[in-house]
Amino acid sequence: MAFREEARAKFPDWHNGPVPNWGDEAPRLLIVGLAPGLKGANRTGRPFTGDYAGDLLYATLKKFGLAEGEYEADPHDSLVLRDTLIVNSVRCVPPQNKPTGAEIATCRQFLVATIKANPQAKAMLALGRIGHDSLLSALGERRAAFKFGHGATHRLSDGRMLFDSFHCSRYNTNTGRLTTEMFEDVIGRAAAYIRE
Repeated sequence: MAFREEARAKFPDWHNGPVPNWGDEAPRLLIVGLAPGLKGANRTGRPFTGDYAGDLLYATLKKFGLAEGEYEADPHDSLVLRDTLIVNSVRCVPPQNKPTGAEIATCRQFLVATIKANPQAKAMLALGRIGHDSLLSALGERRAAFKFGHGATHRLSDGRMLFDSFHCSRYNTNTGRLTTEMFEDVIGRAAAYIRE
């Protein structure tokens, strides 16, 4: 809380609050991210908007027909998501982009509500281990039964499919842990699955 208050004082024109879900009203794919980035969604109020992770995510969603319009790193751009809804495991920016277990647990109620409100979603895409673990907890699944790994797919108890990817952060792409091709492979498979 002190971190967010400090950001509000330092950047009073920024969003600086819980970032809501964003995307299609009847999604077939739920993308579960980590948390708003300090200079990205915390500034703009829209998930993955205003930072490098959004550049890669939205270009890839457009490539596979899950987004259209122009992404200009501004919530007032013409970008629209198709069949896709983005939700973060944590709704407020955490210090050093590292949410605590308590923050993740507190925000899980919003993830649970999003899942319940979207029974038509055929698949979920977890960006990173925190998104993966938080999603499994929200679904009441045993984490040990669904090991996280980039490119892994899991059939969940409710019949839906879970796709795993490393988070599309600048750190992961700069270190080569995640390449554009690796990310496109997972998004492409998720897009194909929801259209079956």
